[in-house]
Amino acid sequence: MSSNSRIRNLGNREAGPGRPVYVTGEIGINHNGDLENAFALIDAAADAGCDAVKFQKRTPEICTPRDQWDIERDTPWGRMTYIDYRHRVEFDEEGYRAIDEYCKKRNIAWFASPWDVESVAFLEKFDVPCYKVASASLTDDELLRAMRATGRTVILSTGMSTPKQIRHAVEVLGSDNILLCHATSTYPAKAEELNLRMLNTLQDEFPNVPIGYSGHETGLQTTLAAVALGATFVERHITLDRAMWGSDQAASVEPQGLTRLVRDIRTIEESLGDGVKKVYASELGPMKKLRRVPGVVAEAETAAPAAV
Repeated sequence: MSSNSRIRNLGNREAGPGRPVYVTGEIGINHNGDLENAFALIDAAADAGCDAVKFQKRTPEICTPRDQWDIERDTPWGRMTYIDYRHRVEFDEEGYRAIDEYCKKRNIAWFASPWDVESVAFLEKFDVPCYKVASASLTDDELLRAMRATGRTVILSTGMSTPKQIRHAVEVLGSDNILLCHATSTYPAKAEELNLRMLNTLQDEFPNVPIGYSGHETGLQTTLAAVALGATFVERHITLDRAMWGSDQAASVEPQGLTRLVRDIRTIEESLGDGVKKVYASELGPMKKLRRVPGVVAEAETAAPAAV
């Protein structure tokens, strides 16, 4: 399978084998409905070197079960019904216009996970580079078809889903313009439940689709391991402070950690190389100094240093 068939366009960037890992800071609703928080999170992602930030977009009356609407809960803004809370943490068109303008100013892309068909139509007002299917939405065929109809690249998270459900979702979306993300939908996810070898399993089953990783764990090392295993796309939730109010904050990465994560991803992808053994020019000095027995060297091998 040609690696070019596994390249996906994400706005002015490409994702797939041989391309830099596409790193997304998942803001989600960690902004708590506050544009200043959103701007600060965009700053953190841009400063860290992320390629994009991602939000979640819902139409509350569609995504919230009717029997939950009137249940009251305590929030940082006082006691309110659940449907009012869902509206409180959503940005309207004016809010997203401000986000769009701010991301352009910071030279970073943004996109979102739409949770309903109306939200797809809403996001089509903007020139987003792609859509993301949240793991919880993987079985929503109507929503998948709406995303596919836009013609944009669709990133599909596979948490909380069976192999049969994943195969069906790929059939609905078509495999030509999607990117699959391995994920475990626990917040935060335990190391023993991350099952990173699923990256290889997905690649074997869908050889013409680039594979990425959406992590919900604490710490950075397992996400870096996903990159070493071949993830071409990485997404991690980000927060200004893990102690902030909200269900996703504890499984999120703070700004300093995000900077380290992107730095280490770039080091790992640079170190992976092409898998072709060669003698580097930098090794010739130590070879001359340390090797007592030259050994048998084929003509082609002796030419390797000149090709470096």
